[in-house]
Amino acid sequence: MSNERNASNGVKETVTARRRFLKGFAAAGGAVAVGGALAAPHVAKAQGNTRNIRIQSSWQPGTTGYRLFSEWCGQIAELTDGELAFQPFPAGAVSGDFQLMDAVRNGVLDAMNVFTVYWAGRMPAGVFLSSYPMGLNHPHHWDMLFNAYGGLELAQEFYRQQGLHLVGHVHHDMNLIHSTRPITSLDDFNGLLLRVPGGIVADCFAAIGARTTLLPGSEVFPALERGTIEAADFVGPAVNFDLGFHQVTNTIVMGPPSTPCLHQPVDLMDISFSIRTWDSLSDRMKALMPQLVAAYSRTHYAGIQEANRAAWPRYAEAGTTISRLSEEDVSRFREVAIPLWFDWANRDTNAARLFQLHLEVMQDPTVAYITPDDIADHELNL
Repeated sequence: MSNERNASNGVKETVTARRRFLKGFAAAGGAVAVGGALAAPHVAKAQGNTRNIRIQSSWQPGTTGYRLFSEWCGQIAELTDGELAFQPFPAGAVSGDFQLMDAVRNGVLDAMNVFTVYWAGRMPAGVFLSSYPMGLNHPHHWDMLFNAYGGLELAQEFYRQQGLHLVGHVHHDMNLIHSTRPITSLDDFNGLLLRVPGGIVADCFAAIGARTTLLPGSEVFPALERGTIEAADFVGPAVNFDLGFHQVTNTIVMGPPSTPCLHQPVDLMDISFSIRTWDSLSDRMKALMPQLVAAYSRTHYAGIQEANRAAWPRYAEAGTTISRLSEEDVSRFREVAIPLWFDWANRDTNAARLFQLHLEVMQDPTVAYITPDDIADHELNL
């Protein structure tokens, strides 16, 4: 009887997930007309042979993130009318996280769903492809950057230089810092053994005295458990609870209510293909895939936030406390971050070109995140 109940629950969850995705698909545009043919968001029947696309995610198995990713992959055959099918792999299944770009470029995999911040180790412009300290701090700011200010076209140019095609960004969450030591101000980061994703995030924490180290997501829990690190930046509350961070830390460090996350307020992922695979797709798929990714971004973000809502009380039950930094800490961290923005942007022309768009969005009257006075002492070398 219990097996029947579990099976029934599984069917209900699948149906619910599918309805959510199709709702997101409609919000993203619903269907695409290509050459007079309609790419419908459901299967009438498979047309010809289905092509299998091997795609690995940075999400670890058993997490909310990987469940949402797997559900989306499972719908691709239907959503493409049987032309494509996605075969999903979790983090580390085929390639290590930091080697994932090479695995896709070299044809070991066809595509990837990577944490975009990992590009920081490949090219200076990579630090501006995802969230960075005291930068654009709401998801819609990034939608503006990519979709209204030309960021997508620039990013696609950079990816093509790496043998990849960026289809689109995927919203995930803000990142949290889990700590085994009490942290109530920026001063408490001095000497702290802290895992970060590298790039400008590492530089900012190093500037306030933290001893930073770079680890892929799969190694964060073991490092906390062994005590080789004392704290770790990683993703949001639901996934971090899935990974057991509450078992090896006792404090979550956040900013004040005005700025809940100082270092990675909008941690993006993306969907990218190898150039060879992308160029071999039909025109119909090339037109449809960005819409599917945009719809997935909405579904993924909403699913993560729903899981976060359930996770917060579980942290309280586990005895985890939330420690909030002050408004003074925000101002101090901003003073540290802004010079490093320009330091990274001026490392090469591509980084400067992309960061120029960030500055334009941050000074857009609807965003008003910085003023000319905030950056008056800094110069961008275009």
